[in-house]
Amino acid sequence: MKNNFFILTFLILILIGKSELYSQKQNVRILFVFDASQSMLGRWQSATKMQIAVRLLNELVDSLKKESHVDLALRIFGHQKQYPPQDCDDTKLEIPFAKNNHDRIKNLLTTIQPRGTTPIALSLEATANDFPRGSNTRNIIILITDGKEECGGDPCAVSAALQKNGIILKPFIIGIGLGDEIKTSLKCVGSYYDANTEESFRDVLKIVITQALYPTTAQVNLLDAYKKPTETNVPFTLYESRTGRMIYHFVHTLNHAGNPDTLFLDNFITYRLKVHTIPPVEKDDITITQGIHNVIAVDAPQGSLSVKINGRNQYGTVKCIVRKAGNSNTLHVQDIGASVKYLTGQYDLEILTLPRIYQKNVKISQSTITHIEIEEAGIVNFQYGNVGFGSIFQIHKNEIEFVTNLNENAYNQSLILQPGQYKVVFRYRLAKETILTKERNFTVRPGESVIVNLMQ
Repeated sequence: MKNNFFILTFLILILIGKSELYSQKQNVRILFVFDASQSMLGRWQSATKMQIAVRLLNELVDSLKKESHVDLALRIFGHQKQYPPQDCDDTKLEIPFAKNNHDRIKNLLTTIQPRGTTPIALSLEATANDFPRGSNTRNIIILITDGKEECGGDPCAVSAALQKNGIILKPFIIGIGLGDEIKTSLKCVGSYYDANTEESFRDVLKIVITQALYPTTAQVNLLDAYKKPTETNVPFTLYESRTGRMIYHFVHTLNHAGNPDTLFLDNFITYRLKVHTIPPVEKDDITITQGIHNVIAVDAPQGSLSVKINGRNQYGTVKCIVRKAGNSNTLHVQDIGASVKYLTGQYDLEILTLPRIYQKNVKISQSTITHIEIEEAGIVNFQYGNVGFGSIFQIHKNEIEFVTNLNENAYNQSLILQPGQYKVVFRYRLAKETILTKERNFTVRPGESVIVNLMQ
């Protein structure tokens, strides 16, 4: 039913209802998923695999008695039906979560006799319903098994699906006496740790439990152009690198000492960081090391762009399209009158006045405000007394450039235009001869009004 190598694998998977910052004494629920299949009767080192696994698990349960913020539960598989025949539904939550149930778990383990097969994938899948609902709790699974999946399930696929759906985070795997082929097959489930003796297994288990119970500290340094962590007040998101699921979402803060604020992060996740600057910056494959204060640094030098009207704003709301220099994709749409931060570099601007104003290669520098001022507009009142078809053009020496069309269903119309020389051409709807087209040249000056009479 199983290979000749003894396998004792611990998978630690975190199930959380929502991503949030937590303290080091956050409530923790640990669900032990224990393999009691027939192969656990095999010998390994000083005793049977079952005896060693129960002894090590009992040591761990005893050590957790002093952790008042930790609740325990126990699920067992392979213990209800004799093999053969194979019963792939043999998994059961034997002891639900409760306070101070350490001795109940230990006592039950001593009565279990290995009997059946190994439905690892099904048991993992069933654990999603074992945790009571509750916020601000870290829900942890520890799976103990001496073999591979024997029921046709795919533990890696189950793990990936649960992670993708936000039910679990990245697992830990601790294997004892595993062959290379089985080690490789388990790496897709999570981070793998190898233990070759009972003592090394005990040491690795302590490391994993420490990581499972307590997050570690980190800070995100947003570096300016001088490689100093001075940039701040920017939202950033930490995703699980493999699945893309959002884990944390914060607004970057400098603490009272002027340093990037400290975060508590799960260290068994590989992260992707996205800082929501304009444009955003990203850093992938970020690992957090337990026992040290981790620093995550990204280059995010910023300056500001201010676009305003030199005088009265005749338009009301005016937008400015911002693009990276030489790139046609819209990066941001900025309100006139606002000051917005961008990464340092060159940008192209398109200001949505009439006519539109284009600024190329506008430079944004570190910690400075680049000011763009546009002239105050003028108001043009078109009087044509009856409906018709008309267009406005701006005159550039001997060339004209289209600006906008007149409202063909209106009798009169007012437009706000930038200062300059213009031409309007107009024909009444009922005038069926091209020669009846009227044209007028006119000048728009800052802050002034002009009447263009097309009825004469």
